[in-house]
Amino acid sequence: TTDLKQLPWKKQKLLDIHQALNSDPVDIETLRRAAVSEGGLLTDDIRRKVWPKLLSINVYNLPAKPSKDVREDHKDYRQVVLDVRRSMRRFPKGMRVDEREVLQEQLIDIILDVLRRNPQLHYYQGYHDIVVTFLLVVGEKMTIAIMEKLSNHHLRDFMDPTMDSTKHILNYLMPILERVDRELHDFMIRSEVGTIFALSWLITWYGYVLSDFRHVLRLYDFFLASHPLMAIYFAAVIVLYRQKEVKSSECDMASVHHLLSQMPQDLPYEELIGRAQSLFMSCPPSLLTQSAALQPHNIIAISTFTDFQTSTLRQRPDSVLRQQLENRHENQLALPMSTQPASTNQLIKMAVWGLSATLGAAALAVAQTAMDWAPEFLSQLF
Repeated sequence: TTDLKQLPWKKQKLLDIHQALNSDPVDIETLRRAAVSEGGLLTDDIRRKVWPKLLSINVYNLPAKPSKDVREDHKDYRQVVLDVRRSMRRFPKGMRVDEREVLQEQLIDIILDVLRRNPQLHYYQGYHDIVVTFLLVVGEKMTIAIMEKLSNHHLRDFMDPTMDSTKHILNYLMPILERVDRELHDFMIRSEVGTIFALSWLITWYGYVLSDFRHVLRLYDFFLASHPLMAIYFAAVIVLYRQKEVKSSECDMASVHHLLSQMPQDLPYEELIGRAQSLFMSCPPSLLTQSAALQPHNIIAISTFTDFQTSTLRQRPDSVLRQQLENRHENQLALPMSTQPASTNQLIKMAVWGLSATLGAAALAVAQTAMDWAPEFLSQLF
């Protein structure tokens, strides 16, 4: 990793993030700007602190680990296991086999747990690509909390019983292209390529098509801080970036689909993120819905987005949340023993710091102890 000390803008960004996290309420706008602007959230330590805030998750009140019976009689069990077994390339290259196997088992349990607790959600192939990205950074319990929130908001429309809403979101692609590059748009319409080449980009947040994990994390920073349709704007900027190649290919479905479904691995991500951001400002979804290509359709992620954004505004900083947890814990200790709930032991463990919240999952599979991140964070500053 680059030495943060050499780069004053990174130092400034770290300070801004640190102050935003410690404001009361948490300064969510600054955190969103940090996640979108150059370099995103910079390190996994910071992601473990900021991602939960972007989704309004209290890290001192995470869901329990999946129960032993989570796999019993689950209708999606077989498909989930198949998908997870095939997900080998999503794990870091040098990872030990036993470590990877632990994580794959966790991955299966997390997915089934979220589905079991949210019967309105339907599993889709590609969902595991999103889950594994979070698992590798934040560990099992926080991944459950994050996936529960995302599955009911940003990813909600992909989890319908049919693909209708997903197709509708893909249909935003052509109207965006039409506004920016009419010639490219018309070429693609003539080729009859459609938008299915971008399906795996959209529903995995590009986790499935990018081989470098750092690029995936950079995009997740961006998408977590943005409107749920940002992933389709990003698809548009990729196509626009490749417009010369597209226009010089044969104008038929097979050629254009083949070209676009081969994702270049050397994309200028920062430039494209900036472009997607300004495209979103200049042609917001509300403007695009006037296009003939888009029939009226209720996209749940859009209709619930304002409430979702509002829910992130009144969050307390972690120091306050930790204090609240300790106070609850002390109150419980003050109770006569017979009335103490069995979870006191859990609370003590959490107060020491939910291990899965502070350590990357890979480290968690090996080491069972962690130190709060603050000293490390501050050492990066100075």
